[in-house]
Amino acid sequence: MTMRWLTMGAVCALATGAAQAKDVPLYQPAPDWVKPAPPITPAQLTASAPIYVLLDTQERLKDGQVWRYVDSATRVASQEIMTQAGMLNIPWQPDQGDVIVHKVEIIRGNEHIDLLAGGKRFTVLRREQKLEQREIDGTLTANMPIEGLRIGDVVHTTISVTNHDKALAGNVQASAGLPAAPFRAGFTRTRFLWPADAAIRWKSYAEGGKPPVLSTVGGERELLIEGTLPKQPEQPDDAPPRFRKAPFVEVTSFADWAAVSRTMAPLYATDGLIAPGSPLAAEVARIKAAESDPLKRVALALDLVQEKVRYLYNGMAGGNYTPQTPADTWALRYGDCKAKTLLLLSLLHALDIGAEAVLAPAQAGDLLDGRLASPGAFDHVLVTAKVGDETLWLDGTMTGTKLADIRDVPAFRTVLPLRKTGAQPLAVPFRAPARPSGEAFVELDQRAGITMPILATVRMTMRGQTGAMIGLIASQATPEQTREMAQGAVNSLLSDVRLTDQSLAFDPATGIGTLTASGIVASKWERARGRKRMTLDRTVADLSFAPDRTRPAWRAIPVAIGAPDRTLYHMRLHLPGDGKGYELSGDRALEGAIAGRTVARRVAFDGATISVDDELTVVQPEIAADAIPATRARVALAQSRSLEAVAPAVAPSHVAEVAAAKRSGALKPYELAYAKSIANNPEDKGVYTNRAYYRVGIYDYAAAIPDVSKAIEIEPDADLHLWRASLYEIAGDAKKQRADLEEAMQLAPDRSGPVTQLAQFMVDHGEKDAALAMIDERIAAGGTEAATYMSIKGDLLARTGASDAAVKTLDEAIAANPGNAGLLNSRCWIKGTMRVQLDSAIKDCTQSIELSKNRVAALDSRAMVYFRLDRLEEALTDLAAVLEEAPTQAASLYMRGVIETRQGRKAEGSADLLAARTIAPLIDRDYTRWGIRP
Repeated sequence: MTMRWLTMGAVCALATGAAQAKDVPLYQPAPDWVKPAPPITPAQLTASAPIYVLLDTQERLKDGQVWRYVDSATRVASQEIMTQAGMLNIPWQPDQGDVIVHKVEIIRGNEHIDLLAGGKRFTVLRREQKLEQREIDGTLTANMPIEGLRIGDVVHTTISVTNHDKALAGNVQASAGLPAAPFRAGFTRTRFLWPADAAIRWKSYAEGGKPPVLSTVGGERELLIEGTLPKQPEQPDDAPPRFRKAPFVEVTSFADWAAVSRTMAPLYATDGLIAPGSPLAAEVARIKAAESDPLKRVALALDLVQEKVRYLYNGMAGGNYTPQTPADTWALRYGDCKAKTLLLLSLLHALDIGAEAVLAPAQAGDLLDGRLASPGAFDHVLVTAKVGDETLWLDGTMTGTKLADIRDVPAFRTVLPLRKTGAQPLAVPFRAPARPSGEAFVELDQRAGITMPILATVRMTMRGQTGAMIGLIASQATPEQTREMAQGAVNSLLSDVRLTDQSLAFDPATGIGTLTASGIVASKWERARGRKRMTLDRTVADLSFAPDRTRPAWRAIPVAIGAPDRTLYHMRLHLPGDGKGYELSGDRALEGAIAGRTVARRVAFDGATISVDDELTVVQPEIAADAIPATRARVALAQSRSLEAVAPAVAPSHVAEVAAAKRSGALKPYELAYAKSIANNPEDKGVYTNRAYYRVGIYDYAAAIPDVSKAIEIEPDADLHLWRASLYEIAGDAKKQRADLEEAMQLAPDRSGPVTQLAQFMVDHGEKDAALAMIDERIAAGGTEAATYMSIKGDLLARTGASDAAVKTLDEAIAANPGNAGLLNSRCWIKGTMRVQLDSAIKDCTQSIELSKNRVAALDSRAMVYFRLDRLEEALTDLAAVLEEAPTQAASLYMRGVIETRQGRKAEGSADLLAARTIAPLIDRDYTRWGIRP
């Protein structure tokens, strides 16, 4: 459990400050108001005892000061804990308060070893630990190594931190996290003290456990919470923040939100902060001379604060609540949210524009609901301005806000205006931004055929913080970093894209960053409901609305949707030829809100090109609990009617599309794209295997060999060697084929794939006995792979013509592994190819089909048996089922061509045989082995 030394942390660090503190730890006895914890005894230190022996937190609020005392003890139960506990580190900020060390000791049985004895002290390290978060807070670290620590020891420390923040005008605030299961501790206590006559309020945000006890002791009020809380109720991840409160208790002297507003308002008074003749006065004059329109003046002032003053949290010199002066901010050219807000307010007031500061809970979201009033409830501050009847919300810590965005609102639900007269929390309107936060343009070129890869071009524009980040990357990133960023961004739209080029650009006038990239991606068309289809609907398909409200305690909890947002998506799909026979299916238009969003859609189809333009706008922050069922149904209905492109009922096969593309020259753009992909990232193995897959896909097997070889050169593996071996087999180079097979065996001797292919090669080249011996050795080894090797042995025996021995081997394997679909299919296939036991072969195949998740192989095997039985129509039925699921399976195409030829349908037969031979150039050799010829 993390111990929180200060009051609630912050994005902009609006935490408490202090004055007149020391930059070295003080060493003093514990103050007399502390109630000592029970002594730690050896009986508490059993092996099953909690790691945290003691966690006692006590805070005293008096005279504008908060004194926080923590007594903790940790049992060193393991080497890991020893490593963690063996170095004490106490970070603190000397401008916010003192660190007072009361005790540091090791407890070992009945022995107490004082680590401060003999004048030993902490070493103070001066370093800024949060520069990467753009924070300088003056943090110092008191460091002490614990020497001689042993397993079973207890590290016991008592330390105080004091805080006195003048900005709170004598008020005090404090909070403490409450330990809850599964956290375990031997003794836990949280205690607060304050004068009995002080107007202090408190509230606990936890459920169960011993109720807090409030009593009066010696003229002081005492709030006491003892013990560890039970496990707090879980909340769904998509619940609004107000439902996901951490267990803690807070104490405050602020009577209400108006008191907080009045107290903090003087910190943002601007009178006299821009001196005549100063550099800032010159900026005011420049803005006045440039524009007379108040709205444009606001935009110029905001641009100055956002773009010419970088964000850096400054927590030193009382800087947690007190902003640095505008003159200092402008001279330093950095500031945190407080400094930027005061600078912007000063500029606006000098421009005669009404404006005020407002506190906001940036991280806490809507957690103000039900909170006690205190500045600690906020961690951010920004500006509201009035121009005419309009209220503008201006955040100096953002970047890229332009005139077009000036009416946008932040994501906060509630803020607190800071006024001398006080103010109540103010609801922030929920309104979509004027300009989209992001816009994507995706162009997909499949004019060469829908079974061919897609040539894709993507352009993404982003504004605001993301746009500015693109600008920074464009100017600073290496080519490799730019490529990696582009790859991730493009993959969010099109998965598994292989980029051919990419670029980044930023327009400071509009604040828009642009990412442009091109690449190659596999075809997205899939067969469903009798036709090939491609999903075009990113916007609705990507909507996620699956809230879990099954628990009774969750049923009244709304679903958080997110901040106001607007995104645009444009897609252009170029179809083959004139698009004849292609159709659109699904929703071309969408009306009404869907899960807190609206979708404005325009779809056009001119025959050759399909265009989809979607605008997605978040229009409400959450979905009410009683609206969840209807919303879920609405999303499900919309997604069931997802927009799709539908191919003609009789579409060209991949073989036909490849042949047509070769004749027309349509493959040239692909070769250029793959060459650019390799040039774009020549050290990446994937660019070479990607082109090799493409070349295999267009049946140019010889051209794939150099790319596979290059991939092996970069990063060899068994699969690449097996792949190249198969390519060498097609090329007729048995010597190189064997070398690759043997290398694959060296790289993966425990895998069945290299063993299988090498054994088949050996059998086919007259080394039957050696091949069978290699398989028998693995069968004898047993284990989960034994059945696989028995199947391989059956195939090898069948290759040698030993049909009886082959079937007997499979009989033994199936007896040892009943119900194994793969073994049943292997036995069916061997019986069919060897023309033995054909009646029982049908039973084997049918049983395998029934047991298989993927029935393609068993259907092809049964078609072979039906062919042997001269039941040709039944064979054609099974082959049609195979080719419906796997249209490029060469074996099924070949057998269908053989049957069609025998039935006198020579044109159909020739087409299927040509396709089979194109896909698998050695297929005639394989089927001749079984006496099957067209």
